[in-house]
Amino acid sequence: MLDLKSSPRAATVAGFLLSSGVATPFATGSANAFHGAGCGTSSARVVAVVAEKVGTGEEYLQKRIAIIGAGPSGMAQLRAFESAKRAGREIPEIVCFEKQGDWGGQWNYDWRTGIDQYGEPVHSSMYRNLWSNGPKEALEFAEYTFDEHFGKPISSYPPREVLWEYINGRVEKTGVRDYVRFSTAVRWVQYNESTGTFFVTVEDLVNKVTETSEFDHVIVGSGHFSVPNVPHFEGIETFPGSLRHAHDFRGAESLAGTDVLLIGASYSAEDIGVQAYKMGARSVTFSYRTQPMGLDWPEGMEELPLIDRFEGSVAHFSNGVSRRFDAVVLCTGYLHHYPFLPTELALDSPNCLYPDTLYRGVVSEKNNKLFYLGAQDQWFTFNMFDAQAWFVRDVILGEVSLPDAAAQRDSIDSWLARQDALSTTREQIQFQADYIRDLIGATDYPMFDLDTVVEIFVQWTQDKQANVLTYRDGRHRSVITGTMAARHHTPWLRELDDCSERYLSKPERSELSTMVDGPHTEPVTMPVRVTRPIASEQAKAI
Repeated sequence: MLDLKSSPRAATVAGFLLSSGVATPFATGSANAFHGAGCGTSSARVVAVVAEKVGTGEEYLQKRIAIIGAGPSGMAQLRAFESAKRAGREIPEIVCFEKQGDWGGQWNYDWRTGIDQYGEPVHSSMYRNLWSNGPKEALEFAEYTFDEHFGKPISSYPPREVLWEYINGRVEKTGVRDYVRFSTAVRWVQYNESTGTFFVTVEDLVNKVTETSEFDHVIVGSGHFSVPNVPHFEGIETFPGSLRHAHDFRGAESLAGTDVLLIGASYSAEDIGVQAYKMGARSVTFSYRTQPMGLDWPEGMEELPLIDRFEGSVAHFSNGVSRRFDAVVLCTGYLHHYPFLPTELALDSPNCLYPDTLYRGVVSEKNNKLFYLGAQDQWFTFNMFDAQAWFVRDVILGEVSLPDAAAQRDSIDSWLARQDALSTTREQIQFQADYIRDLIGATDYPMFDLDTVVEIFVQWTQDKQANVLTYRDGRHRSVITGTMAARHHTPWLRELDDCSERYLSKPERSELSTMVDGPHTEPVTMPVRVTRPIASEQAKAI
């Protein structure tokens, strides 16, 4: 079925299809949609007729934009267009397709693993008791602050539910939810050279209806942290205990009293490992491929090199050490996976700070009408997605001009050369800060103090190095408002309730807290952060 939303373009195409006998009306709510007429006229035939009509030179009056995904990146793009509209600028017709029943992407927690209620792969890798593992001051929106949303200072490392409330609050108040078609999976995107447009086929998962619509631009905001990378290890099929990828991890409570192996040496392994420790795991072991994280682990946590093989519940490591485990979590990363795009359009990249073939990190070199948001490895997150979304918006609105193909390639190569020369954590963070600065400079997104955010990140890495169990008790100052973060009422290691209601409350101090912390009005945690250079830097574990 070809779905033609009511618009000047739809009226032209719909009229032609009806008059030519190629299609007949089909009611789908407020949309204008058409089935092929006659003896099962195919969607390909309908597309061919549309291409023929457009080839006559007929002008269409309004652009149509498809956004794939309503996670933090897609939400940023919706917010960018709405910001332009509020400023009195004309914006195109926008349709955002979101597979889940609500927006938020990874932050939209789902207890399910594997397959959802519609038979679709579960998107979110979020686990129940996750707290931010990076300071909120480094991801704060420049035009919607934490102070504005919560009306008071909150701590620097909020739990997942609180962060979802923050990103949800910004877009809820602007009315952009009307642009989103929830529980709608994108099945295929095809670019038509004759029309210079994309035909996007989607499935309404609730009503089981498949539709195809035409768009001038496609923005991919589906993320790249939802399709697990699952390597094979000799003998792993003989492991009798709990075995899962981090994508399917939903909580560490069941790991109490067990010996846990995390295969990987990056953020997922680090955070699931300390969650397991917090929930009472007997031991936590990390297995690294290239280099250890090198943190000052407490007793009961250790790092060992890569697994050589499994023999039942025993893992043999490449240095000759063997250990028995009850549970294994593969923290082995994720794949860029775009099954709705043909090979010639799909981004094919490792997880890196600057993917090749993306001009300014967002514009597909293969087709400048196709854009990707959040396709990078990420130090910055929400505010980087904003910078990208504002830039993409202005390209589509014609306010930012793209150079020719040769100049785009020169720009990409320049950034890639700089990326290849990065050797320290600080350099990586500064690289991404400079990238964001470059994008913001081309738009009206509010510039913020990126260099101070770099220092916040560097301080954060030093805090983790000092104590991976207590760094979340630290505080940072907002570069947007100047507000110093509050000290959370309970140290992270002792806080077992991560719900928003408790987090934002002021519970009475328990007898245990008084015994442990002393008769203070606030618990003793870590001192207020003072921005300062670090003496030595450790390269980010991959």
